[in-house]
Amino acid sequence: MGESLGLSVWTEDEAGPFQTIPYPGYAWQPEGKPKCQPHEYVRNGTAKLLTLFHPSDGQVRVKGVTSCPNAILHPWLKQELSVILDNLPLPADDLDPEANRALWERWYAGLDQPISLPENLPPLRMLLIWDNLKGHKTPSFVDWLIQHGIMLLYTPLGGSWLNMTESIQRIMKRRALAGQHPTTPEEIIAWLEAVAQAWNRNPTPFEWGGKRATRRARSRQRRHAVGGSAACTRRPVRRPRRTIIEKWRCSNQVTH
Repeated sequence: MGESLGLSVWTEDEAGPFQTIPYPGYAWQPEGKPKCQPHEYVRNGTAKLLTLFHPSDGQVRVKGVTSCPNAILHPWLKQELSVILDNLPLPADDLDPEANRALWERWYAGLDQPISLPENLPPLRMLLIWDNLKGHKTPSFVDWLIQHGIMLLYTPLGGSWLNMTESIQRIMKRRALAGQHPTTPEEIIAWLEAVAQAWNRNPTPFEWGGKRATRRARSRQRRHAVGGSAACTRRPVRRPRRTIIEKWRCSNQVTH
């Protein structure tokens, strides 16, 4: 919806921690000689992946880190978001202040705890969807985002599945770590960032529902076939449920 209104919609999340352990997965090996993973390994630290994802074109921006406190997360986000904003079309200069405020407030309609918007608002340019991490609600950082025309939309508690970044992170983790045994966090970071670079050469756009939603809608509209002929019904034919005693009698029935 945001893209159709001329807004750039991005999602953000932090993946990990990824440990220095053997990861299950497939590997190219000679037939009869499967790749063996060690049963002993050293836990040599962890790695995390800061991720910004643009679902409409599939582009992803990542940075591998060994930890992500606000001192690391906020500067990286400011740098990446500034580059994204510089590449967006310039906003209209003649937008009425009241109309501009209405554009901002429409995204907070119905929320129990909306963010307090300042009196003077810049033109709305981007929607940023992320979770309720404490570092995502730092007042000074939230103010910086709003002053740059970025509207914040938080996923509800327990609703991380609404963030498309979760999907791209799962893909990158599988491609980078499946069947591998990293021994250092730096090795994990290098593999994850290499996968992101390869992904961006031919990215796949994401959308809500897509073919799966179409199949489900078609399935709901489909008629229900009845065995024995080409007949069908508009709704499933109810079948009487047998009791446990009836099931036992059938299973123990003498056939000859």
